[in-house]
Amino acid sequence: MTKPLMHAFALTLLLLAGASHAQSILIDKAVARATVGKMPNGAAFLQIENKGADDVLLSGSSPASSKVEIHTMSMDGNVMKMRALEQLELKAGQKIDMKPGNGVHIMLMGLKKPLAAGDKFPLTLNFRKAGKVEISVEVAEMGMPMKKGDGDMHDHDHHHHHDH
Repeated sequence: MTKPLMHAFALTLLLLAGASHAQSILIDKAVARATVGKMPNGAAFLQIENKGADDVLLSGSSPASSKVEIHTMSMDGNVMKMRALEQLELKAGQKIDMKPGNGVHIMLMGLKKPLAAGDKFPLTLNFRKAGKVEISVEVAEMGMPMKKGDGDMHDHDHHHHHDH
Protein backbone atom coordinates (compact mmCIF):
# COMPACT_ATOMS: atom_id res chain seq x y z
CA MET A 1 0.00 0.00 0.00
CA THR A 2 1.22 3.48 -0.75
CA LYS A 3 1.58 5.94 2.08
CA PRO A 4 -1.40 8.20 1.23
CA LEU A 5 -3.61 5.12 0.90
CA MET A 6 -2.50 3.82 4.29
CA HIS A 7 -3.29 7.21 5.72
CA ALA A 8 -6.75 7.30 4.17
CA PHE A 9 -7.43 3.78 5.40
CA ALA A 10 -6.41 4.64 8.95
CA LEU A 11 -8.56 7.74 8.84
CA THR A 12 -11.57 5.75 7.64
CA LEU A 13 -11.11 3.31 10.50
CA LEU A 14 -10.93 6.18 12.96
CA LEU A 15 -14.08 7.73 11.54
CA LEU A 16 -15.88 4.41 11.65
CA ALA A 17 -14.84 3.84 15.23
CA GLY A 18 -16.07 7.32 16.12
CA ALA A 19 -19.35 6.85 14.31
CA SER A 20 -20.24 3.52 15.87
CA HIS A 21 -19.46 4.97 19.27
CA ALA A 22 -21.71 7.99 18.78
CA GLN A 23 -24.53 5.87 17.38
CA SER A 24 -25.59 4.77 20.85
CA ILE A 25 -27.40 8.10 21.06
CA LEU A 26 -29.75 8.92 18.22
CA ILE A 27 -31.09 12.44 17.96
CA ASP A 28 -33.91 13.24 15.61
CA LYS A 29 -36.45 15.96 14.81
CA ALA A 30 -34.44 18.78 16.34
CA VAL A 31 -36.49 21.95 16.07
CA ALA A 32 -36.19 25.33 17.71
CA ARG A 33 -39.00 27.80 18.06
CA ALA A 34 -38.56 30.96 16.03
CA THR A 35 -38.21 33.97 18.33
CA VAL A 36 -39.80 37.36 17.97
CA GLY A 37 -38.00 40.69 18.33
CA LYS A 38 -35.50 40.84 21.16
CA MET A 39 -36.49 37.69 23.02
CA PRO A 40 -33.40 36.78 25.03
CA ASN A 41 -34.01 33.04 25.13
CA GLY A 42 -35.09 30.34 22.74
CA ALA A 43 -36.27 26.76 23.15
CA ALA A 44 -35.32 23.67 21.20
CA PHE A 45 -37.13 20.35 21.11
CA LEU A 46 -35.74 17.04 19.95
CA GLN A 47 -36.04 13.32 20.17
CA ILE A 48 -33.25 11.50 21.93
CA GLU A 49 -33.10 7.75 21.72
CA ASN A 50 -30.55 5.83 23.73
CA LYS A 51 -29.60 2.65 21.91
CA GLY A 52 -26.64 1.97 24.18
CA ALA A 53 -26.13 1.57 27.92
CA ASP A 54 -27.55 3.98 30.50
CA ASP A 55 -26.27 7.45 29.79
CA VAL A 56 -26.72 10.99 31.04
CA LEU A 57 -27.07 14.24 29.11
CA LEU A 58 -24.78 16.55 31.06
CA SER A 59 -24.79 19.79 29.13
CA GLY A 60 -25.08 21.44 25.78
CA SER A 61 -23.56 24.31 23.85
CA SER A 62 -24.35 26.22 20.70
CA PRO A 63 -22.86 29.18 18.87
CA ALA A 64 -26.42 30.53 18.64
CA SER A 65 -26.62 31.34 22.35
CA SER A 66 -24.31 32.12 25.23
CA LYS A 67 -25.63 29.25 27.31
CA VAL A 68 -27.57 26.04 26.77
CA GLU A 69 -29.60 24.60 29.63
CA ILE A 70 -31.82 21.57 30.06
CA HIS A 71 -35.20 22.66 31.40
CA THR A 72 -38.29 20.82 32.42
CA MET A 73 -41.74 22.28 32.44
CA SER A 74 -44.68 20.94 34.34
CA MET A 75 -48.18 22.08 35.09
CA ASP A 76 -48.98 22.33 38.74
CA GLY A 77 -52.69 22.98 38.68
CA ASN A 78 -52.87 26.08 36.47
CA VAL A 79 -49.33 27.18 37.18
CA MET A 80 -46.60 26.44 34.70
CA LYS A 81 -43.40 25.57 36.52
CA MET A 82 -40.04 25.67 34.83
CA ARG A 83 -36.87 24.46 36.36
CA ALA A 84 -33.39 23.84 35.09
CA LEU A 85 -32.09 20.29 35.31
CA GLU A 86 -28.49 19.62 36.22
CA GLN A 87 -28.60 16.61 33.92
CA LEU A 88 -31.01 14.38 32.07
CA GLU A 89 -30.82 10.66 32.61
CA LEU A 90 -31.31 8.35 29.68
CA LYS A 91 -31.80 4.72 30.56
CA ALA A 92 -30.79 2.07 28.06
CA GLY A 93 -33.41 1.86 25.34
CA GLN A 94 -35.21 4.98 26.54
CA LYS A 95 -36.62 7.51 24.11
CA ILE A 96 -37.30 11.08 25.15
CA ASP A 97 -39.57 12.98 22.85
CA MET A 98 -39.44 16.67 23.69
CA LYS A 99 -42.67 18.46 22.87
CA PRO A 100 -43.54 22.14 23.15
CA GLY A 101 -45.68 22.88 26.15
CA ASN A 102 -44.74 19.99 28.35
CA GLY A 103 -41.80 18.13 29.83
CA VAL A 104 -38.13 18.50 29.06
CA HIS A 105 -36.67 20.86 26.48
CA ILE A 106 -33.41 22.59 25.67
CA MET A 107 -33.25 26.27 26.56
CA LEU A 108 -30.98 28.58 24.59
CA MET A 109 -30.12 31.34 27.03
CA GLY A 110 -28.82 34.66 25.76
CA LEU A 111 -29.41 34.35 22.03
CA LYS A 112 -26.75 36.01 19.89
CA LYS A 113 -29.41 36.92 17.33
CA PRO A 114 -33.11 36.16 16.90
CA LEU A 115 -33.94 32.67 15.67
CA ALA A 116 -35.66 33.11 12.32
CA ALA A 117 -37.82 30.39 10.79
CA GLY A 118 -35.90 28.49 8.12
CA ASP A 119 -32.53 29.04 9.79
CA LYS A 120 -30.39 26.22 11.07
CA PHE A 121 -27.81 26.25 13.83
CA PRO A 122 -25.51 23.64 15.36
CA LEU A 123 -26.13 22.31 18.84
CA THR A 124 -23.67 20.10 20.68
CA LEU A 125 -24.99 17.85 23.41
CA ASN A 126 -22.61 16.42 25.93
CA PHE A 127 -23.32 12.90 27.17
CA ARG A 128 -21.45 11.16 29.96
CA LYS A 129 -20.78 8.01 27.92
CA ALA A 130 -21.53 8.91 24.32
CA GLY A 131 -19.49 12.09 24.57
CA LYS A 132 -20.29 15.03 22.34
CA VAL A 133 -23.06 14.64 19.80
CA GLU A 134 -23.44 17.52 17.38
CA ILE A 135 -26.72 18.05 15.61
CA SER A 136 -28.25 20.64 13.36
CA VAL A 137 -31.38 22.32 14.70
CA GLU A 138 -33.95 23.74 12.34
CA VAL A 139 -35.82 26.87 13.34
CA ALA A 140 -39.56 26.74 12.71
CA GLU A 141 -42.56 28.94 13.32
CA MET A 142 -44.28 27.18 16.16
CA GLY A 143 -47.63 28.46 17.15
CA MET A 144 -48.91 26.85 20.29
CA PRO A 145 -51.30 24.50 18.48
CA MET A 146 -49.32 22.34 16.10
CA LYS A 147 -50.71 22.16 12.58
CA LYS A 148 -52.30 18.79 13.10
CA GLY A 149 -55.72 19.77 11.79
CA ASP A 150 -54.53 20.83 8.35
CA GLY A 151 -54.53 17.41 6.75
CA ASP A 152 -57.83 16.37 8.31
CA MET A 153 -59.75 19.25 6.76
CA HIS A 154 -59.62 17.92 3.23
CA ASP A 155 -60.76 14.40 3.92
CA HIS A 156 -64.43 15.22 4.17
CA ASP A 157 -65.22 15.76 0.50
CA HIS A 158 -63.66 12.49 -0.64
CA HIS A 159 -66.36 10.12 0.54
CA HIS A 160 -67.90 9.06 -2.74
CA HIS A 161 -70.93 6.91 -2.28
CA HIS A 162 -71.04 3.97 -4.61
CA ASP A 163 -74.56 2.60 -4.43
CA HIS A 164 -74.76 0.01 -7.18
